[in-house]
Amino acid sequence: MTQLALVIDLNVCVGCQACVTSCKEWNTSGIAGYLSDDRPYDADPTGTFFNRVQTFEVGEYPNTQTVHFPKSCLHCEDPPCVPVCPTGASYKRVEDGIVLVDYDKCIGCKYCSWACPYGVREVDEHQKVMKKCTLCVDRIHDRSLPRAERRPACVMACPTNARLFGDVHDPDSEVSVAIRERGGYQLMPEWGTHPANHYLPRRRTQITIQPEELVRADNPLKVDGKLPKPALKEPALDDVTSW
Repeated sequence: MTQLALVIDLNVCVGCQACVTSCKEWNTSGIAGYLSDDRPYDADPTGTFFNRVQTFEVGEYPNTQTVHFPKSCLHCEDPPCVPVCPTGASYKRVEDGIVLVDYDKCIGCKYCSWACPYGVREVDEHQKVMKKCTLCVDRIHDRSLPRAERRPACVMACPTNARLFGDVHDPDSEVSVAIRERGGYQLMPEWGTHPANHYLPRRRTQITIQPEELVRADNPLKVDGKLPKPALKEPALDDVTSW
């Protein structure tokens, strides 16, 4: 059975929020919209987002690192949000494994958000229905788009290629190879939900700095008196350049 999912490389995610804004733009204008934003610039803003990037610091000073952690619906293979829905609005598609919400059936009871251990379901305060990542289902199956563009908006927008998309049940797919070869893992597997989305762990990189590199050296041209100088009647570099 096909199981579409995202694989996110935490080693190259820079927290630029491109995935967040592209997701918001695409889905607001698509079948999942609209995604409300109330008081976005006030002290108590509220809004509906399918994708959020959490940023936090790990380690102890001075050996600390900043980690950017994108999180959205993980499209679990055994989603706990589906059986608790009293109206059947939450369901998992057989053909591609995507978990969706039927807005016509949703009554906004929030049972699914309480059942989700990842906190990735949100209520739209205007439409009073639960909303979540759809993996851009209206985009990835749109045959009018070139095949290269049939990917979620967040994947298309990521400037560092930190987000991969594909079938995790296909052992030869890009995502399966990345999970297998780079130690991809599931988020909170102890819950038994078998999330389809995976994360690629951060890899510790050490930079060796030689002692002589810590001493600032003068420009050798300036030391040797070979630095080009303008004639007395010509403007100096400071006169014609805005630093």
